[in-house]
Amino acid sequence: MPPASLTRLTLAVTTASLIAGGCLTSALADDHQPAWAQGRSAEMADSPLAPHATPLTVTAPEDIPLDDLRLPDGFSAELWAHGMPGARMMARGDEGTLFLGTRGIGRVYAVLDNGSDEREHRIIAEGLTQPNGVAFKDGSLYVAAINRIFRYDDIEAHLANGDVPEPEELTEAFGLPDDQHHGWKFLAFGPDGRLYIPVGAPCNGCEVDEDTHATIHSFEPDGSDMRIEARGVRNSVGFDFHPETGELWFTDNGQDWLGEHGPQDELNRLSESGEHFGFPYCHAHGLIDPDLGAEGSCDGITLPAALMGGHSAALGMRFYTGDMFPEEYHHAIFIARRGSWNRTLSLGYDVQVAHLSDDGTRAAISPFMVGLHDPHENSFRGRPVDVLQMPDGSLLVADEQNGAVYRITYETPSYME
Repeated sequence: MPPASLTRLTLAVTTASLIAGGCLTSALADDHQPAWAQGRSAEMADSPLAPHATPLTVTAPEDIPLDDLRLPDGFSAELWAHGMPGARMMARGDEGTLFLGTRGIGRVYAVLDNGSDEREHRIIAEGLTQPNGVAFKDGSLYVAAINRIFRYDDIEAHLANGDVPEPEELTEAFGLPDDQHHGWKFLAFGPDGRLYIPVGAPCNGCEVDEDTHATIHSFEPDGSDMRIEARGVRNSVGFDFHPETGELWFTDNGQDWLGEHGPQDELNRLSESGEHFGFPYCHAHGLIDPDLGAEGSCDGITLPAALMGGHSAALGMRFYTGDMFPEEYHHAIFIARRGSWNRTLSLGYDVQVAHLSDDGTRAAISPFMVGLHDPHENSFRGRPVDVLQMPDGSLLVADEQNGAVYRITYETPSYME
């Protein structure tokens, strides 16, 4: 697949100029503009910056840029599965089936791992509205679309028999909003057995009902006993739980149209249920929003454990608990960055690794899997969106752009033996 090029221009409105000049994001170019353009100033009305559409056709294996991937010494990548346009978030069944959600194509995939190099994949659901979220527990697959949540019981047994079970509808039980903007949901079960689901802000930047939007909720698996775990979370599309403390760590995507380099995306740590992470009044680095914020808006806000780069689209993340990778990666967090659209000089399209501080409250970010992004040409050839550890300690990476899954393994280099 040829690289997707990104238009170059100078982004005239920066966060600093918004504050110094008093320019407010409410000066919009068009009251009827699409949701992603909300907050764009009149001066930026002619900007070519816009989200990039994901290909909805199959990328041939020979066109998948596997040879472009760059990893630290000892690590290597292989093409583990392909032919799944729009592949996004991943969940693994007890029998080894890999399930993947999508956004634009409305499908849910199942990859049957038979141990061969040509793994069979099936479409187990289609025609859905952005079924991004998938999670697996006790033999059942949970799927979250924008306007529905449902469960497939005994899914792997059915797939082994060549069929797909009728799903159990749970939408009414969960009672979640169905806003389109930031309405694509992520799903994960916590160590407490509860199902955690973020509900994004239905806007780029606006005041919201803090009991319904810009939150992370948890539920019993049947949708009962809703709790609000975190507030002020603009758009989280990935989280995991610390393998020892059980603390929830999550990514969050910063607001658009406030500047070329920020507000930055975030890696956050929830140390106490109910913490507020700032949106829409306080941004990643303790920056008061120039439109909605006021003096003191950042007081009492939980600031990020690490910054992930402005508009880099930090999405799926997992703690590493395996034995294959070197000791330095033990309990580190692998984070997929889908890549930017709201900046002229592109950023992301990679997998980063976060090494936690000794006290477990902060993280240092460094590159892990790169090569899909050419900063000199301002182009990209892939979009990593999620990561998943396998039982043998290898790491899967879902590439939405190419509809592929890569497998990363490690062997000690000969010069280190």
